[in-house]
Amino acid sequence: MRESLIALGVLVFFLFVGHGFLNMLQISEPALGIAGAIVLFLIAVRMVFSSDGAFSSHPGGEPFIVPLAVPLVAGPSAMATVLLLEGREPGRSLEWLAALVAAWLMSSFVLYFASAFARILGQRVLVALERLMGMILTAIAVQMFLTGLQQFYLR
Repeated sequence: MRESLIALGVLVFFLFVGHGFLNMLQISEPALGIAGAIVLFLIAVRMVFSSDGAFSSHPGGEPFIVPLAVPLVAGPSAMATVLLLEGREPGRSLEWLAALVAAWLMSSFVLYFASAFARILGQRVLVALERLMGMILTAIAVQMFLTGLQQFYLR
């Protein structure tokens, strides 16, 4: 639960303060989109080809902020998404916040009950789902990368 709350805090921060923060660091939206795509692609490739899975246990038995909160829940792709939503339609901040909280609630529910889901589904189904989701994330990452390149060249 701690990591879910940290991830929500990071995403809410980027929703409301992200543009100013990125401007201060002189990071453009295309650069953020491309960076998010690269990180998402690396996570997706690990999901598709890893034998132990992207969400396997970590040394010490308990993941902390890294890698669960950031980058798996609140990664560059999620940060880029909330930045782009707020940047394109800043008058809808409360709607974006509500959507963010709804998505956070769903992902927190899944993470909280992950052990129960794993027992119900079994190892083979989990591996198949992980690889399928990895393939979908790969396609999303490639699209994000291409969109970032397009935005960069059209500026």
